[in-house]
Amino acid sequence: MEPLYEEYLANRGTIVKPYYWLSFSLDCSNCPYHIRTGEEARVPYTEFYQIFGFPYGSVYPQTKHLTFYELKTSSGSLVQKGHASSCTGNNTHPESMLFEMNGYFDSAVHNNNTIRHIILYSNNSPCNEANHCCIGKMYNFLITYPDVTLSIYFSQLYHTEPEFPASAWNREALRSLASLWPRVTLSPISGGIWYSLLNNFVSGVSGSTVFQPILTGRALADRHNAYEINAITGVKPYFTDVLPQTEENQNIRAQVALESYLNNKIIPGQSLQVTNGQPQPNLTPDLKAPVVFVLVPFRDLPPIHVGQSPHKPSYIVRHLNMPQMSFQETKDLRSPPMGMPVDEVEIMEQFARSKEVDEKKKKKKGKK
Repeated sequence: MEPLYEEYLANRGTIVKPYYWLSFSLDCSNCPYHIRTGEEARVPYTEFYQIFGFPYGSVYPQTKHLTFYELKTSSGSLVQKGHASSCTGNNTHPESMLFEMNGYFDSAVHNNNTIRHIILYSNNSPCNEANHCCIGKMYNFLITYPDVTLSIYFSQLYHTEPEFPASAWNREALRSLASLWPRVTLSPISGGIWYSLLNNFVSGVSGSTVFQPILTGRALADRHNAYEINAITGVKPYFTDVLPQTEENQNIRAQVALESYLNNKIIPGQSLQVTNGQPQPNLTPDLKAPVVFVLVPFRDLPPIHVGQSPHKPSYIVRHLNMPQMSFQETKDLRSPPMGMPVDEVEIMEQFARSKEVDEKKKKKKGKK
């Protein structure tokens, strides 16, 4: 294997030329070192905000592509972290650089057989446009390394709207990639994953910034991404919804803002007037207002095992829904409320069939 890249030791990690013929370019501020590993992969908070749109929401238009990555073992231990940035001079996306044949990931996995899981955190979902073929290269990589699983998190969808000429290709490629579930997962960045990125990939962040609340604009964008990727692929993503759900008024505000976001892609500064024959007050929440929720530390998802689970249950058990009970009736959860009969039914299909066969046999014997 002859690698395409050149890697150099730096103070806090390594810096990599994804193509050994690259040189310093006035057309691209990141050339020639588009891949950085270890602590060299950290970016300033202002750059993270501008590219990923955290904490206020998506920043339009977005021309830069940035992908953070983690290479892990099957037990979840970190082998390497890093980032890859797009090359504006050569019009190359980060995923194209990373997954290229004889490229950086190809060499990393070839030389370290303990790498079993790759996690990407990108500002844009991967595309399959002719100049980049990011998803196509991912496919070829996964065929070459069948024991490797891939999780992709993104902060916005890239060129999937009908107004983009390549949207049909991108949507179809995303569907094909998602069809490899559970080996491949496609999900929006949401909830605690934002704090994990701040902690692991952003420099100059104080403690208060790391744990600042997710604002409504960002939460709406994350919810919209979850809705869209599910509509495109048919696969429900891993998603943590942090919009307030405790008060009816908050629910109405969030729902109205979400519907507007899905239809019009509202961004901070825009407002929504709902008219229903009568003038209505502006129900759009302040997209820069903090979302109130309980912060749960982000934990890595368990390793994904491809193939049938050995612990899959051999019987199907169905439970009937319990009737709705008032607060007074549910004070004692250990026993059903007085005067309200509750039937609990368990249907074990295999045993139900065998019991029915036994009863038929008994009836036949009785007739004889």
